[in-house]
Amino acid sequence: MPPARADHVLVASPSSVVRQRVLDSLRLRASRVEQAAGGAEALVYLEKGSWQALFLDRRLPDLDAEELSQTVRQRYPEVEVVLLDNESDAPDRLLESYAAALNPPALGAQNDPDQNDATGSDKRNGCDSDPNHDRCEGKTEFDDFAVVASDAPLPGMIGRSALLQPVYRLAHLVAPRDTAVLITGPTGSGKELVARALHQLSPRAARTFAVVNCAAIPETLLEAELFGYTRGAFTGALQSYAGRIQAAHLGTLFLDEIGDMPLSLQPKLLRFLEQKELQRLGSSQVVRVDARVVSATNVDLLTLVREGKFREDLYYRLAAFPLSIPPLRERPEDISQLAEYFLQKLCTGPAVPILSSEALALLQVESWPGNVRELQNVIERALILAADQPIIRPAHLMLANTGFRNGHER
Repeated sequence: MPPARADHVLVASPSSVVRQRVLDSLRLRASRVEQAAGGAEALVYLEKGSWQALFLDRRLPDLDAEELSQTVRQRYPEVEVVLLDNESDAPDRLLESYAAALNPPALGAQNDPDQNDATGSDKRNGCDSDPNHDRCEGKTEFDDFAVVASDAPLPGMIGRSALLQPVYRLAHLVAPRDTAVLITGPTGSGKELVARALHQLSPRAARTFAVVNCAAIPETLLEAELFGYTRGAFTGALQSYAGRIQAAHLGTLFLDEIGDMPLSLQPKLLRFLEQKELQRLGSSQVVRVDARVVSATNVDLLTLVREGKFREDLYYRLAAFPLSIPPLRERPEDISQLAEYFLQKLCTGPAVPILSSEALALLQVESWPGNVRELQNVIERALILAADQPIIRPAHLMLANTGFRNGHER
């Protein structure tokens, strides 16, 4: 008898062969089958929908499959996880696994007696079925970490909106690893704060967090700034310079505005990412550097790839684990907490003024093209205009999309 039909099935594998084999085997038995190229993408899918089964390749490029499966089982107990071993998994084996994935408690069929031993313990989940048994035999330290990661904001980040929760969870998952992270989001949304949080939560926290703004350094100087140079390597090189990459040894290298990296420099950066070694300008000596790389951009790098302005192989090296920061206009529930934080931070008077309900209402309907950075500027200007008054009112707000400007109603 064929297994019952499931609503949603997710397949996560870096191999298109594996994904296609699963899709071909299961397409007729599930109303929806989605695919992800890695563990991070799979977690994003799990956050956004309801799933009955997850087929998980053991060879994920970004996360450990065993740890990820434990996290999924702890956080999404209704999702059955099937681990895939290799590209040669036969269709009949996949169908058997799929049938097992549809067993209860997920879809309400009768328990398979083979899933339980004589003591009544559930072998599939590694937990004793005794309700008084408070320890799961298959539990690891990673499970405890995942519970914390589901709730805790990142260091330096303000806001608990639903859209920020996946960012916090994914960041906590990847922070302890050396996986390259690409942070995307609009200008002023807090990408550098996330990068610094990843560093602070990592085993490299005591080491250097080296920042390179690829848009702020002229193309002619960027190579020397990144890779360093020896004395006499070019006119004006009066002494040797190690470079920002080597300065990040054993720490974290943050490449901000990576979309502005000149195409001519991208192969050299790619080689460093692949080999963990570099050569200074004017030197033939190879220097080994152990630095975790986090990059950020406010542009769509895949669009740049299609336009020939960004190397595809470099993109996939940098984006092993993508994190997307939502714009402020999509999370107005965070504005009150952010405004209060900036009032406390920026107030120089004897008492911190409060924000009137009318002023807060205006802030919450603003479009915020400059995001959190723009909100901070608005609060700072409001404090100046209020001139030690106890309440921030609409007349004190200088907003782009309202009838208030320069402290006067228009």
